[in-house]
Amino acid sequence: MTQRIFLPVAFLAFLLLGASSPGSRAWAGQEDTRLGGLFQDLQTAGDAVAAEAVEDRIWDVWLEHPNDDLIVLMHHGVQSLNADRYGEALAAFDQVVAADPTYAEGWNKRANAEYMLGDYDAAVRDIRRVLALEPRHFGALAGLGLVYLAIDQPAGALRAFDAALAINPHLDRVRQQAATIRLRTAGSAL
Repeated sequence: MTQRIFLPVAFLAFLLLGASSPGSRAWAGQEDTRLGGLFQDLQTAGDAVAAEAVEDRIWDVWLEHPNDDLIVLMHHGVQSLNADRYGEALAAFDQVVAADPTYAEGWNKRANAEYMLGDYDAAVRDIRRVLALEPRHFGALAGLGLVYLAIDQPAGALRAFDAALAINPHLDRVRQQAATIRLRTAGSAL
């Protein structure tokens, strides 16, 4: 019998929601030149406090967009996710990705809502869109790992978690989940 790996609710919220409020209104998104340096800083951060500060700055950049109406929709969607109103969140994020299909964080948040609604196929499709737009999106990769755990595919979960850790080595709970998968599958082929 395959054992499922369960994550604490607070950890799920961190992975799925990332920063809980939209950043500044000056959009740069995944192509922002600040991201290169921030990802380098993330690799070399000496401790959890420094890494968290860099992560927060990355999430802020990912959330930026020049369209104020879109930012309002994102904020509404995130609030709905936080309040367990997943259908309402999905509707908001549907509008976001329709308004700007190049906005990676809109796809990521929509994948979060789909995951919470149990629509794992849709979540995977949207995570793939996120990663096509922003291949360094460690939050989307960690979320993909959660989807694979939910559908009992530990090999896929492990690949996604390892990819997230290659980008952000400070995701301690993701590292713990990867280690748990390795322990549970030791001696068997993934």
